Amino acid sequence: MKIANRTILITGASRGIGEALVNEALRRGAGKIYAGTRGPLRHPDARVTPIALDVTDEAQIARTAREVQGLDLLVNNAGIALYDDLASVDTIEQQLAVNCFGSLKMARALLPFLERSRGAIANVLSLAALAPVPVIPGYSISKAAALSMTQSLRSSLAGRGVAVHAVFLGPVDTDMNRGYEIPKISPAAAAVGILDGLERGEEDIFPDPASRPVAEGYRTGIAKLLEREFSAASP
Repeated sequence: MKIANRTILITGASRGIGEALVNEALRRGAGKIYAGTRGPLRHPDARVTPIALDVTDEAQIARTAREVQGLDLLVNNAGIALYDDLASVDTIEQQLAVNCFGSLKMARALLPFLERSRGAIANVLSLAALAPVPVIPGYSISKAAALSMTQSLRSSLAGRGVAVHAVFLGPVDTDMNRGYEIPKISPAAAAVGILDGLERGEEDIFPDPASRPVAEGYRTGIAKLLEREFSAASP
């Protein structure tokens, strides 16, 4: 998946990683970018088309599918992280609605375009999908669910010409992590790593210094082996 001349839709595009992905894709020569945001967005580059999009709103997802005119790459970046202690099921469900089901609904709505273009889906996950982070257990649950959803989507689309990528991000210096005092990379660096991984054709992308040491162990580990075995055995 080369970015040059491609048509891309990026959710959560108004700030942080999403905004950085828009700018990095433009730098790489993207032909058109649909920037999905919950609030108003203005961008100086004419290649960027803002779309009002809350990934938990099925009417807005359906309208987006009507407005898009072709698509090569869907980047499911929109996400939320809430500090919690598992005391509130509502808090967990809120994160699942955005971080897992929002991405799945976007993929389903835009799949006809991606099949026609033999395009790709990139779901922005987290290292928390592999092991829970104690201060954000609800977020960790939602990202683990999103990983399983990504693997399931990958298996179901294997024969339909649509590639599905999982992005395992480490900590990034965004509003979401502002109060978390740990080493973080910039959103711009995260965007470079994500798009580099896509252009290299990596099925599972580990785009930053915190995640890269995990890459080899994950790609050769039992979880990945079982994913391949189960997918190969599916009817």
